[in-house]
Amino acid sequence: MTIFKTLDDVQLAGKRVLLRVDLNVPMKDGAVTDRTRIERVLPTIREIASKGGRVILLAHFGRPKGKPNPEMSLAPVAPVLSEMLGQPVGFADDCIGPVAAGVVSGLTDGDVVLLENTRFHEGEEKNAPDFVDALASLGDVFVNEAFSAAHRAHASTEGLSHHLPAYAGRTMQAELEALEKGLGKPERPVVAVVGGAKVSSKIDLLQNLVSRVDALVIGGGMANTFLAANGISVGKSLCEHDLADTARAITKAAKAAGCEIVLPVDAVVAREFKAGAPSEVVAVEAVPEDAMILDTGPASVEAVNAWLDKAKTLVWNGPLGAFEIEPFDKATVAAARHAAELTKAGRLVSVAGGGDTVAALNQAGAAADFSYVSTAGGAFLEWMEGKALPGVEVLKT
Repeated sequence: MTIFKTLDDVQLAGKRVLLRVDLNVPMKDGAVTDRTRIERVLPTIREIASKGGRVILLAHFGRPKGKPNPEMSLAPVAPVLSEMLGQPVGFADDCIGPVAAGVVSGLTDGDVVLLENTRFHEGEEKNAPDFVDALASLGDVFVNEAFSAAHRAHASTEGLSHHLPAYAGRTMQAELEALEKGLGKPERPVVAVVGGAKVSSKIDLLQNLVSRVDALVIGGGMANTFLAANGISVGKSLCEHDLADTARAITKAAKAAGCEIVLPVDAVVAREFKAGAPSEVVAVEAVPEDAMILDTGPASVEAVNAWLDKAKTLVWNGPLGAFEIEPFDKATVAAARHAAELTKAGRLVSVAGGGDTVAALNQAGAAADFSYVSTAGGAFLEWMEGKALPGVEVLKT
């Protein structure tokens, strides 16, 4: 039983549906270069249109700072959307005012229109009442499909829900249901894998996780900070020595909560950070002074996989090593593939998210077999940190 209002709870026929989507897609020379985010919103657009709703798409693109900027126009997205949807998609070159109102008034049941970048108005990011009113006047129902923007209390993500009946779109619904399985009411044991370069960017995350998971695997540059805090020399590795006290406090909190912190016992080291650089595997206590740790070692990966074998739920954010450059992607690839196999076999619920994470799982060929991979960077991280997301809170029944 979901605690969120979804499309199952609303009659859509003849209604003007303001649908907030994430169309912040990569572009080059005015052309869309990656259609993943567009693909994700198609089912909801189709469902609303097929039920006789009039679909009015709201989205932001880039950071135009509250002023119109032709380079951040959503106009080039409309034809791509039309082609992928298999039906015409209109475009209005403003999201409020007479232009938008004129286009919306011409819609018939099942039609789709994309309105111009909401961030062309400073009222969007300020969640300004007059801007919210202007948007709300265009619709009868609000559907939020943009989990990736749900951590922002903006007019088109949070404000509208105070003026119109608000519902979660199918992608938002899938995301929220997956997250609930991941950390809301997970099956235990729960293992979290947290990697990436810096502890400083994930202090809130680590502090939240130690009280909620059974094992916390720490990888990437972050692991070096924890190793150094334990008195282990990490040579020339990326390491935040000034956060030693923080690392020790997190370790202490984990112990008190009965959460095991899993750190590398061996590492892949090299003298330079470049593709194909000569490297060797050493015990973490034996890192040469002139070398740097660039990946988690094979014995450590075995320990991670042993935890995954015991786990019922996995939450993953961040790579275990410098996965962008071979051969320092091996640990991330091996652990990701193991998690994917366990998920495929029905033994593990695996939820992953964050930009680097998605790229790493795609590189490992493992993303498709995870239970859920979130493309929402900031929102996913804030959810993992245990923070309330404004755009989600307003959808709760």
